Formats: sequence, C-alpha cells, structure tokens
Amino acid sequence: MLQKLRQYSKSWISNIFLGLLSLAFVSWGIGDILQGRVNTAVVTVGKTAVDQSEFQRDYNNYLRTMGAQQGVTITPDMARKQHLADTVLQQTINTTALDNVVRQLGLTASDATVTAQIRSMQQFAGINGAFDRTVFEELISRFGYTEQGFIQAVRSDLSRAQLEVATEGGFDLPAGYVKALVAYASELRAADYVVFDEANLPPITPPSDAVLAAYIKAHVGSYSTPEYRDVTFVRLAPEDVTAGLNVTDAELKHAYESRKSQYETAEKRQLERISYQDEKSAQAARAKIAAGESFLDAAKAQGSSKADIDVGEVTADNLEPNEAKAVFAAKEGAVTDPIKSSFGWNLYHVVKVEAGSAVPLAQVRDELKAQVLKQLARSKLDDISNAYTDAVTNGLTLAEAAKKINVSLAHVAAVDRDGLKPDGSKADAPDDAEFRSLVFKADVGEEGDPIMTKAGVLYILQVNGQTPPKLRPFADVKAKALAAWTAEQRKILIKKRAQEMAAKASRENSLDGVAKALGKPVQHSAAFVRQTAPVEFSLQLTQAFFDAKPGTSVAGPSAKGGSYIVARVAAMAHRVPPENDPSFTQTAMYFSRSVGEDVMISLANAAKTKQGVKIDNKLLENAVGKEGS
Repeated sequence: MLQKLRQYSKSWISNIFLGLLSLAFVSWGIGDILQGRVNTAVVTVGKTAVDQSEFQRDYNNYLRTMGAQQGVTITPDMARKQHLADTVLQQTINTTALDNVVRQLGLTASDATVTAQIRSMQQFAGINGAFDRTVFEELISRFGYTEQGFIQAVRSDLSRAQLEVATEGGFDLPAGYVKALVAYASELRAADYVVFDEANLPPITPPSDAVLAAYIKAHVGSYSTPEYRDVTFVRLAPEDVTAGLNVTDAELKHAYESRKSQYETAEKRQLERISYQDEKSAQAARAKIAAGESFLDAAKAQGSSKADIDVGEVTADNLEPNEAKAVFAAKEGAVTDPIKSSFGWNLYHVVKVEAGSAVPLAQVRDELKAQVLKQLARSKLDDISNAYTDAVTNGLTLAEAAKKINVSLAHVAAVDRDGLKPDGSKADAPDDAEFRSLVFKADVGEEGDPIMTKAGVLYILQVNGQTPPKLRPFADVKAKALAAWTAEQRKILIKKRAQEMAAKASRENSLDGVAKALGKPVQHSAAFVRQTAPVEFSLQLTQAFFDAKPGTSVAGPSAKGGSYIVARVAAMAHRVPPENDPSFTQTAMYFSRSVGEDVMISLANAAKTKQGVKIDNKLLENAVGKEGS
C-alpha cells in the first residue's frame, strides 16, 4: 500500500519523460504560447483547479507510458478494469496539494538552475548531442504540452522536490526497530510441498440448460454482439495537404539557420590545467615554463600529479568566457598566460586541437525540406480545423461545414471497437485505434470538435446512431459457455480440494498422507526468503506460506497456473547482522529513508484534507471515457 501511495506523489514529468527535468526558457527567447481554455475543472484542491483538458492529457500520457512499459496498447476498457483513472486522479490530487504547500512556503526554482538542467537532458538533444529546439518542440507537443504549460509543470516539479528533500531527510530509526524489520525481510523458510493439477480431479457433471442460461446472463458481455456505431467523419493526414505546399529556398535557409547547431560540431581541445591562488604565483610558474620547464614539472612543483591536471576534451561552452577566449586562441602545444577564473588563476596547456565541422545546407536539403513540409502541413491542418470550428459556430452542420471548407466526408454504417462490421469483415474506416476510441467516446448525434491525434492526423466526426450489444441466441453460445462454466467449476473444485489437503496435512503434521492420496511425491526446497521462493510458487502462495506457523500447511495456486500446491513449513530461521556490520548500517539508512518517504505521504494526505478536495465525476467520466464508451 505504501508503495502505491508513493507513486501517487511522484511527478507527471518524471512519469512521462522518465526523469526529464527542464526549465523556464526565458533566457533562450522562447515566447509564450497562448491557448484558449474552457474553465472546467475535473478536480479542485483548495483553490487550485485542474482543468479537464489538463487531466485528460495527463491521463492519456499515463496510459501511453504504462503501455510502453508493458509492451501493449492500453485500451479504454483495459484502463477501466485496472482502475487507472483512479490512480491518475489520486496522483493529481496529491501533487496539487503539495504544490499548494510549496507556494505557501515560497519555494521555487531559479531560471538559471532549470536552464542548465534542460540543456543537459539527452531527451532534447540533437544529432550532435547538444540541446535542439526542434526536438524540444516536437517532444512536448507529442505529449500534449504547450511550451508555457510544460515550463510550469517542470518548475512545479523542481520546487516540489525541494519540499520532498527537506521533509524526507534526517530520519534515523532506532536500532531495535531496524532489527525487527531486518528479521522480517531476511526470514528464511524451507518447504515440503506437493503439486497436483486438474487431472487429479473427478469429472465435472455438465449443468442443466437453466444453470447455463443463468451463467450466460451473469457474463452477458462475453456472449453478446459488439456495439456498432454509425459515423460520418473527415480524416486528413499531413500527406493529404502537402500536395499544394511549396518550400522556398528562403524557408529552407531559415530552417537550416534555426537548426544550425544540429549540423555543426564545435571545435574541441584536450587540456591540462594548473591552478594557483594568486596571479603572482601563476606568473612565476609561466615564466619557468617559458624558460624550458615542462608543464608537468610545473604541476609537480605545486603538488599536483598528471591525473590532477587532466581536464579532458572540452568545447568553448565548457569554460568561462574569458578562459574560452584565451584557450581557443592558443595553438596546439601552447601554454596560455595566467587566466583569472571564478576559482583562482589558471594556466592551460593545449594538448590537442580537434577542429570543428559543419554539414552544408546542400547535404541536408532533402531532410530539411521534409521537416519544413511537415510543419507547413501541420499549420494547414490547424487552419482547416479553425475554419471548421468557425463554420459550425455560425450554425452549419458537419456536412455543410465540410463543403464550405472543401474537405471530403466519409461514412461508415456500422463499425465496432475492433474496426469490424457486423459480418466480421473489416469496415471501410481508418485502421486507427485513436479513431475508434474517438468514435466510441463521442455522444450520439452531437457534432464533435476537430481533434488532432498523436500521429498528426486531423479527425472531425459525428456519430449518427448506435446499435447496442445484443445477447446472442442460446444455441449459438451454448458450447462456448459450457466450456467456460466447466473451466470455472474445475478451478473452484481444485481450490477446495487443495484447502482440504492443507488442513489434512496440518492435522497430521506431515505431507505423507496427502502425497499418498494424490499419488504425487513430496518435494523439498532449500531455504529461501520471500523474494526467492521456488519457481513453482505463486506470489499468493508465497505470502500465505510466510504467514503460516511452523509445522502447519497452506495451499495456493502454482506460478504456472492450472495446478495447486500444498506446502508445509518445514523449517525457519532469522538472520540479523550485528549493529556494527556495514550491511546493517546500509539497511538502517534504507529503512530510515523509507520512513522519510512515508512522512512525505502523510504530509500530502494532511495537506489535501486541510485544503479540501472537490471532484466533478461527470467531467472525470468525460475525460477518461464512460463505461462502455
């Protein structure tokens, strides 16, 4: 539970960008992007409202991130079954409550701190490894952020981190408490166990049609036709609008100049450096070098080794401005005159010079043209979207608006969530999961707003009608239902049999009788802790096994499924290192940090209780999709 609570207090930026931090881009001259917004709050914490569009963006990004981690596309139905909307909602509430506390305390992140941070983030790096504005814009756009919205989210993230560090630090648990935790975590147990499967069960008597009909009714979704929707829509992809677009030489040149850092490799120099506390000492050392003393001998004279003076390979950006000017004016092998820096006076030895390079415009012309066309196409799609919105605002229907802005309408009489028609064949609709999601989220009869998908495709659609799910005839689903009912009964029976066997073994203080009755051998495990249970043990069985008293037996499903295990606690022991052992010290530090994190959770819970939380369930449903939508 604590682990689950902790995930609620983590930031959206770390979830979405895997630790990506950035900052206010005022120093880069990046202007604000202003967007209109309907004042609709899914949740309000204190006086801070979280808009529906903002929550929906975070929810979609969470599903995308979870799907990427699991290697699947999380559908709305999957998300509902896993209660992912609740997870995102609780995380939003906790984060907003903590942000309110941060503002009350006056905590913030400086522009200089975050500017330096974002320039070091590889997620925003171009092909030369340096920050690239184009990459930055494309990445935050992909995740649904405006420039200013992303800046604010990251600034809040960094500010909140200051509160977390201050709150979680400084905890030191008593040694006795740590010993109890270590004893629990390091507890060793050995098992005697018997594995048996459904082959050991008697046959399942087939049910009557009445029982089977009741089973079908209880699982109606599995035995019904899908919901079908009749939809009229406009689909425009970037390639649909590029035919009339032209990229001029001036636009290409401008694009090249704006991305120039992406095509340039800065000059690098391998350096050695000797630092002195005052200018006089540095001048004296420089005079000796000029008279023939080696740079390394000069370093040794003031107590430095060759490793101490090695700076490595640097670009001009890695040095202070006055240092860079002198160092990059010197030739290979030269030693600079003393240079004043923030930390004293330095002599630099230019060991090696690696010249910079640049890829000419002609070499990347086609690549740039494709990028500019993509941007122009996106702008064109935005223009079409705005023109449509203006048209329907003035009272035109979808068909009338489409005709006015000169875009083609398509129609699908019936399509289900998988893109199929009632006869099971593929519907003449976009093979796009996002499109189908939009269709089944839309309200029937209402003209939807233009929506740009993550892939850059513009959809405008109207659901004209729906055919609700309908229970299939009993004869058509009887065989399927019988197989499912039988499988369910076998699971119930094998679980009951396993529990009976575990009770028998506990009474007899032995597994011999159980093994004989099942015709299975008794297996013996080596000692193991909770995290290293035998591969046959499921998590459920492992937990029950470690909760059991010595000499007693428990039952649980096997890890592979389809079988059960009766396991007897054959032996147990605890390993607790002495207090002066390094491993004990490290463990104490780990648990102390965990307690600090728990205090942070308590702070979040107290903050949201004090501030008050209001949830608009209707807007929440609209943001994540209603049941069956």
